[in-house]
Order: sequence, then C-alpha cells, then structure tokens
Amino acid sequence: MPDKLRVAVIKGDGIGIDVTEAALAVVDAALSKTGAASLVYEQIQSGAGYFRETGRDIEPGGEERAGEADAIFLGAIGLPSVRHGDGTEISPHLRLRDRFQLYAGVRPVRAYPNAPQRLADPRAAGIDMVILRESTEGLFYSAAAHGRSDVRGDEEVRDTLRITRATTEKLHHFGFRLAQRRRLRGKPGKLTCVDKANVFTSMAFFRKIFDEIAPEYPGVQTGYNYVDAQALDLVRQPWAFDVMVMENMFGDILSDLAGGLVGGMGMAACAEIGDHHGLFQPAHGSAPDIMGQDKANPLAAILSGALMLDYLAEKSGQASLAQAGQLIDDAVKDGFEANRLRPIEFGGDMGTRAVTETLLGFL
Repeated sequence: MPDKLRVAVIKGDGIGIDVTEAALAVVDAALSKTGAASLVYEQIQSGAGYFRETGRDIEPGGEERAGEADAIFLGAIGLPSVRHGDGTEISPHLRLRDRFQLYAGVRPVRAYPNAPQRLADPRAAGIDMVILRESTEGLFYSAAAHGRSDVRGDEEVRDTLRITRATTEKLHHFGFRLAQRRRLRGKPGKLTCVDKANVFTSMAFFRKIFDEIAPEYPGVQTGYNYVDAQALDLVRQPWAFDVMVMENMFGDILSDLAGGLVGGMGMAACAEIGDHHGLFQPAHGSAPDIMGQDKANPLAAILSGALMLDYLAEKSGQASLAQAGQLIDDAVKDGFEANRLRPIEFGGDMGTRAVTETLLGFL
C-alpha cells in the first residue's frame, strides 16, 4: 500500500469554509467507492479573517507546509471590508501561485442539463471547453501581493505586463497536450491562441512562441483570436471553441464571462498546475454575505476536487484516484440530468448541504 497522499487545505474566508467541507466530503466518498486510500488533510490558516486577527495573511510556516504537500486545496480568500493600506485585498493565494510557479490555470467550462443557459441558441446546451490561463506573469506579475508596482507618489502608478519565453513555452506545451487528451476523449482537440498581438509586442511574442511549438503537435488544430474578438465570440458562438490559451489578465476576465454562460461562478472549477505543485480551488469569491447560511453552491469546489484527484492520479500513478475523479464528474452530470441538483444560486431550492448530500447519494 503506497503512502497516503497529503493535501494542504486552506478553507479561507466566507463561503470558502462551507464549500471546502462539502468538496472534501464528496472526494472522500468517491475515494471510498473506488477502494482508493484516503487522503491526509493538513489545515493551514490563511485569509482575510486570519489577517484581521493576526496581521498576517497566512500562518507562520504555512507557505512551506503547502509546498511540502502533494496538492493544495483552497476554498476562497478575501473579505471586502479587510484591505491593505493601499486599498488592495488580502491575496496570499497570488503569492502561492508565484512561489510554486503554478503557470497553468485550467478553467473547464461545461453546460449541464437543467442548469441555467444564458444563450437562447440550442447549441449552447453543448458548451464544453477549457480556458487555459497563464497564472504567474502577464499583468498579474505586478499584482499588489508581489510588491512590483512602480508607484510614483500620489500621481502615477505603473504596472508591468511580463511575458517570458520559459513560462510561455511551458504553457503552450501544456495547452497542446491538453488538446491532445481531449481529442482522445472525443472532443475537437483544437487549441486557440488568444492574445492582442496586433497592438502589444508582448502579445506578439506570446503568439510567436505558440507558432514555434505548434509543429510539434501536428494532430492538434490551431486557431487565433484577439481577446476582444474572443469575448464577442464567447457570447456569439462559444460552441466553436475547445481549448483557449491566454495571458493571465485575459484569462481572469474571460473565464468569468464563460462561467456566466453555463450558470454562474458556482460552477467554475479551477486547477492551477506547475511542474511540481498543484493548487485546486473554485474560481468564485468568498461571498461573505451568505457565509454559514447554507446557500452557497458547492459544485465549483466539488468539481475542483475532481480535478485534484486527476492530478494526484497522474502524480502518483494510482489509477483509482482518476476513477474517483470521474465518479464525481459523472455524479454531477447525472444529478443535473435527473433534475436532482437545484442550487439556490440557480433559483432552485437546494443549499450547500442538500447539494452535497444528493451527490453523496449518487456516489
């Protein structure tokens, strides 16, 4: 029996606490169903609430402990009422991305039966795509958490958009491999480079590297879109896309837009993967106005748990972990098809606990 895998758990703030507990309960049930070894969870205190109490955004040694684990699971970070002196919110998760070079931000976007569909076109029912967001540089290189902004008194602030060859090559290779895997599962297997290469030298460089790498993957169809046109196309014809790779800020914006097409941020799962570490979290915020009220939609966190199991399966070579992840994906799909998942977020009658218990029943 292999050693048990360890997961660093940061519940964070607001509904992060609620949805993390839901996700881990479903992960545990799926692992039990497949006969896989249970995971060892190690709690780390971090977030705006912790900052308000201690003046620190993560407990002493917390970053190091997170890096020693086999994966990191994060609920949500931030409280609008708790900010640094410069007006920015508490963001230790951005530092974790930077420290562990979690360059590949994977944001699946999938429509489910009986979930809200914001587009009238019947083809919207088949939306199934992935936004691949570079997560360590781009415009977020100058995020306040990193202290890299050029602040010139009270008159001007300059932030740097950084694109490096080393990171961009890894990102594009990740994107092409992801498209290959999706093609094997019956998806289109197309990779679209989303940039603003017509205006910014950095974005032309991003596209140049994409073009250099593309010949290594002759079976993957490629495409291009400027980010403003991509925003239009995500509303006009999202079914025309499979995997889209893009700079950090572009991905931050477009992944929220795409999430809105398939119900809302309560469905927005996220994996942030580097060469040696992986962090998994719902892409929504902490929603402190509904924390502890059994109203939060836990599905984004639960689907992030499935992504974590896929990652751990690849990392450890334990196929049963991937089987457990697939069980979770299937349970969510089956639950919507049977109209037995009706989150309050979508105008339904089911809170966090009811959604979680329903999925446990499907498992």
